[in-house]
Amino acid sequence: MKGFLPISKEELASRGIQQLDFVYVIGDAYVDHPSFGHAIISRVLEAHGYTVGIISQPDWKDEKSVTVLGRPRLAFLVSAGNMDSMVNHYFVSKKHRPNDAYTPGGAAGRRPDHATAAYGNLIRRSYKDVPVIIGGVEASLRRLAHYDYWSDRLKRSILLDSQADLISYGMGERSIVEIADALDAGIAVKDITFIAGTVYKTKDISGIYDSLLLPSYESMKEDKASYADSFCKQYQNTDPFTGKYLIEPYPNGVYVVQNPPAKPLSAEEMDAIYDLPYQRTYHPSYEEKGGVPAVAEIKFSLTSSRGCFGGCNFCALTFHQGRIVQARSHDSIIREAEVMAKEEDFKGYIHDVGGPTANFRHPSCKKQMATGVCKDRQCLFPKPCPNLTADHSDYLGLLRKLRSLPGVKKVFIRSGIRFDYLLTDPDDTFFWELVEHHISGQLKVAPEHISDAVLSKMGKPAKAVYENFVKKYGEINARLGKKQFLVPYLMSSHPGSTLKEAVELAEYLRDLGYMPEQVQDFYPTPSTVSTVMYYTGIDPFSKKEVYVCRNPHEKAMQRALIQYRNPKNYDLVHEALKKAGRDDLVGYGKKCLIRPKGREKQKEKMDDTQKRSPYGKKKKTIRNIHKKKRDRKV
Repeated sequence: MKGFLPISKEELASRGIQQLDFVYVIGDAYVDHPSFGHAIISRVLEAHGYTVGIISQPDWKDEKSVTVLGRPRLAFLVSAGNMDSMVNHYFVSKKHRPNDAYTPGGAAGRRPDHATAAYGNLIRRSYKDVPVIIGGVEASLRRLAHYDYWSDRLKRSILLDSQADLISYGMGERSIVEIADALDAGIAVKDITFIAGTVYKTKDISGIYDSLLLPSYESMKEDKASYADSFCKQYQNTDPFTGKYLIEPYPNGVYVVQNPPAKPLSAEEMDAIYDLPYQRTYHPSYEEKGGVPAVAEIKFSLTSSRGCFGGCNFCALTFHQGRIVQARSHDSIIREAEVMAKEEDFKGYIHDVGGPTANFRHPSCKKQMATGVCKDRQCLFPKPCPNLTADHSDYLGLLRKLRSLPGVKKVFIRSGIRFDYLLTDPDDTFFWELVEHHISGQLKVAPEHISDAVLSKMGKPAKAVYENFVKKYGEINARLGKKQFLVPYLMSSHPGSTLKEAVELAEYLRDLGYMPEQVQDFYPTPSTVSTVMYYTGIDPFSKKEVYVCRNPHEKAMQRALIQYRNPKNYDLVHEALKKAGRDDLVGYGKKCLIRPKGREKQKEKMDDTQKRSPYGKKKKTIRNIHKKKRDRKV
C-alpha cells in the first residue's frame, strides 16, 4: 500500500525490493503512528537508508508465518507490542481479557503469551544464523532476571528465553541505528557489545570495566532478599550518565551484560523522529475488520515529551523511558497539530497534549543533563527536592499556541497531571488555565490512596498534599464559575495495604460522598519497585519487611471496600469490617458504611415496629400461628 511499509512479497516487488534489510515481527496490528514503537523504529531505520518490512501478529504455531517476507539481509527485529503481552492478555485476576485494542476488530488471542520469547524461538527454527534483535516494553522490562506474576516465579533474562542475540532496551532510536550500522559494516552480532542501551550475552567478561556484578540467577531463585538487592542495584544504574555495566551470571559460565542506557535525545532529535512520514493510522488491510480500536485513543493526541521523574513505585517508566524528561519543540508539535486538523474526521478537539506525565516538559533540575539523576533520592518523594525546577511556563506557552490554531475548538489534557509538582510551582497561571480551558467537566488525577502508610510504599505524596490540591482546585473552579469534578484513580492491595488501610480509604470515600466506578487492583508487572515488594516482601531500598496482600479473597475484600455502596460487594465488605475489628461501621449511623446483614437487620426492624405499636409483637405471633396451621393442613 502506498505510504505504508511492505507487509507482503507482492508489495516488495512493487517497490523493487529483492531482499529487505530488516524484517520486523510485531505482536500488535501494524499502525503507522508515532504512538506505536514499531512505527518509530521502522521509520527511523528507513530514514537512515535501510529497508524494513512488517510481519504483524504471525501465527506462532506455524513456522512459515515468519518467512512470508523472506530472509532479511541484516536481522529480524522482534517486539511483543505496545504492552507486555501478559498484561495485554490477562486481568490482574489472571482471567483472560475478552478483547485486545491493539488487534484488528479488537479480537483477543491473536498473539501468544510471552510473545517476544515465542516469536524469537519461532524465527530460530527457520533461520538459525540470522541475528535476532528484540525490543519494546516487554523485552525492555524483562532484560534481566525478573519476577513473572503469571507463573509466580523468577524468570531468566528474556534474552536467553527468546534465543535472541541482542536487546535494544528503553527508547531505542539511538541503539537501533548503531546496531544497524554495525551489522551493515560486517560486524558479527556476537561482537556487538559496545552499544549503549543494549543487552548481550557472553562467556568472557574480562574486558568489561566499571561494572557491577549482580547476584547470580541461581542465588536469586534460592533467596528472595538477593533478588531485592539485585533490583536495587539495577534501579540505581538506570541513568545514562552514571550507570555502570551490569553483569548477571547464569549457569554454564554464561553472563548477561547490560550496557548503560542510551543518552537522552535533544529537542532537535525528537523533532526529527516525529517529523518522519507516518501515515498516522492503521494499515488499510484492517478496514474490513473494523480497524484497530487503539487508534481512536491516540489519533488526535499529541506526544510532547517522554521520560518521567515522578518515581511512582508501581510504574516501570524509570526502567523503560528513564527519569530524564525529553521534549519536542513547540514548532514540531504545532506542525503535527496542523496536519491532524486537516484530517476529514477531525472535529476540532485535540484529545491530549502530554506524555507519561503531561505537565513535565523539562528535566527536573539543571544538573541532570550534565551529571545525571541522583542515585539516592527522588525528585518529588517524599517531598519535592530543593533543586527541583517547578515551572509550567513552557507547557503553558505550547497550549496557548495550540488553542489558537485554526479549526481547533478545544485542547484537552488527558495524560496524568502530577498534582504535587503543580502545587510546587509558585506561579498559579497554569493551574488557572488548566481549569478554564483544558478540562471537559472532570479532571482525572491519581492520588492512588489516602493512607500515608500505603502512599509511602507507593512513592506518592502524602494525603495532605492531595487535600491541598483538591481545595485549591475547588476554589479556582468557584472563582471561574465552573462546576468541574475530580475523578481520583485509586488502587487496592498495594504492598503495605492491610484491611486497616483499606477501611481508612473507604471512610475517606464515605466522607467525600464518592464511589468510584472502577478500581485498579495492584498489578505486579515486571521491573517495578512495587512488584519486587510483592514478590519478596522486602522494600529493596530500606531492606525492611513490607506487608503484602497475596490472598485472592483478601484482595477482593480490599477492592470491595472502595466500592462499599455496591450491593454486590455487601458480603465482602461485611466480612472485611469484621476482620478489621470495625464493627462500628456496620449500622444505621451516619458514619456507617453498610447496614446490618440478615437477621440483625430484621430484628432491628421488628424492634422498631414494636416501639411504634404495642400490638406489633402480638400481630406477628398471630400471623405465625395461622401460617403454621395452614402448613399443617398442606
